[in-house]
Amino acid sequence: MITLISSTPWIRLLVSFALFVCVVAVSFVATVYLNRRMTVRGELRDLKADGRNALEVRETLSSRRDDAWQKLVDRIERAGLSLVDTKADVLRSKLKAAGFDSPAAPRLYTLIRLALVVVLPTVYVGSSIALGKDLSFFDLYVFGSIAAFLGLYLPALFVRAKADRRTEAIVNGFPSCLDLMLVCVEAGLGLEAAMDRVGREMVVSHPLAAKLLTMATLRLRAGASREDALRQMASDASVDEIKSFSTLLIQSDKLGSSISSTLRVYASEMRERRRMRAEERAHRLPVLISIPLVVCMLPVMIGVLMLPAIIMAMRQIFPAMSGG
Repeated sequence: MITLISSTPWIRLLVSFALFVCVVAVSFVATVYLNRRMTVRGELRDLKADGRNALEVRETLSSRRDDAWQKLVDRIERAGLSLVDTKADVLRSKLKAAGFDSPAAPRLYTLIRLALVVVLPTVYVGSSIALGKDLSFFDLYVFGSIAAFLGLYLPALFVRAKADRRTEAIVNGFPSCLDLMLVCVEAGLGLEAAMDRVGREMVVSHPLAAKLLTMATLRLRAGASREDALRQMASDASVDEIKSFSTLLIQSDKLGSSISSTLRVYASEMRERRRMRAEERAHRLPVLISIPLVVCMLPVMIGVLMLPAIIMAMRQIFPAMSGG
């Protein structure tokens, strides 16, 4: 194919024009993206200068990004392509556990999967043709199917990994938030004021846990009951430890027990669980290290130990057995 392009003038001219168009398009998109990013950064600096905290700045940036994706999804659906999943509730819960709480997240997820199903086989076919490889029907069917399957599976794998990292970040950061909340409650603050204070203080060190506490505080200020706000916080987190914490606070509120004692006991339990998880990972290291040890080092050691005996057998024993 390269020979054909180099030998035909009009094909060479067409390829050169296509490359020129691609470079211009990429440069235009990059320029627009950088200009928009610089504009957003300038607006965020203005917001910081007005005294708004870091959490509000992050929420502003996230809302702008969500609005852009929402407009894109709406345009595609108006064009006639339905992006509604058959199991929308299950998909929304999975995306929510991964931190994608935008209303357009399920439809955008479906759009990405559909795009990858088309893009990955197209990339494989295009790269094969560009390299001059002859594609048989079997290769096209097998590798195209594998690429399409990867297009369907990779977004789910990414969402699962994102959910695991988010869960780990919340679980590791929430005990520190509980300790600071305990200090605030013992200093005389109420539960709502303590959650608001901790949410503003933990934005930099533990942003996910701070966001959960801040959203619960906003719901309380909006008129929701304490039980509803705590249950919604547990639903937003999708973490078992946060659900247990919300249930414990609801029961303490109903029974009239001390909030400070509840926070102290549960913070100690969460720290103990975090220590046990760290010890569990540490105990798994010898088993994980033994796998490369057996696979890589053991054959080399056996070869080094057995090689002198093999050489001696080839030089002395085998000739003697054959009568030499």
